Amino acid sequence: MKMERQNIADLTEHFGIPGVLGFHATANGLIYASITTKAAKATIYLQGAHITAWQPTGLKPVLFTSRKSHFAPGEPIRGGVPIAFPWFATDSQGRDGGKPAPSHGVARIQDWTLAFAAMAGDDLHLTFTLGANELSRKYGYDHFRLAFQLTIGHTLTMQLTVANDAKTPLVFEEALHTYFAVADVHEISVDGLAGVTYLDKVDGFKSKLQNGPIKITEQTDRVYLNTESECVIHDLPGLRKISVVKSGSHTTVVWNPWETGAAKIPDLEPTEWHEYVCVETVNAGVNAVTLAPGATHTMQAKVTVEKS
Repeated sequence: MKMERQNIADLTEHFGIPGVLGFHATANGLIYASITTKAAKATIYLQGAHITAWQPTGLKPVLFTSRKSHFAPGEPIRGGVPIAFPWFATDSQGRDGGKPAPSHGVARIQDWTLAFAAMAGDDLHLTFTLGANELSRKYGYDHFRLAFQLTIGHTLTMQLTVANDAKTPLVFEEALHTYFAVADVHEISVDGLAGVTYLDKVDGFKSKLQNGPIKITEQTDRVYLNTESECVIHDLPGLRKISVVKSGSHTTVVWNPWETGAAKIPDLEPTEWHEYVCVETVNAGVNAVTLAPGATHTMQAKVTVEKS
């Protein structure tokens, strides 16, 4: 179903699955899908095709979403899995005459279209789509199509596909900016990036080499380059480990604002920074994608959780 703007009645008629997939709206008018299967519960907003909750049956919630998030039209949602496109972080190209452009691009503040929903076994499969629009054209992106395919079950698989409909190459950055819930960020570690070179954004973008596992002991914002490695979050007090296996991605970002950075984030409660770590599936900087006319590119992240 292709529509300019979907409403709850249309979504329910075309995609609703009684007892499994329902549609609702916040007081501010944001439409979201509420999912309950034998394997998991999840919540996804049409704005940004934004997953804000995923909880496999019998386990604790895996994603963190701020209790102060705005959930307002045109405002980014803090937490879950924001989709960054067509740039990561800030717009370094000055595409708006030098004025600040939306952080992490335009895709996370646009309404996507739900195009497919079906159960396969205990898993729910969903596809959201987004094309060029008035906001993206403002920044020079007028011939692209995005598809975000989700498999929601005891594992979570996210696939972001970009198609270039232009007659010239499309250069873009992208990210699945995932906020993982942890019991206490002071007591976790992240494996999988030892020996990888990263840019330390907290220390003036200096190039450094990762030695051993990552421990969060201060404000952390690291861009790991040229890596396709699986990452494992060891949530020791949470008695679990969270694994992220990715493909089509050559950048991994690890971020936590710590107390100093959190004080500058208005949609984050003062103590919430110790409840999450971001391990992001990304293509950015030297790993930005150049897509030939008529070509497609797919980036995937598969998240699994095990008790430890």
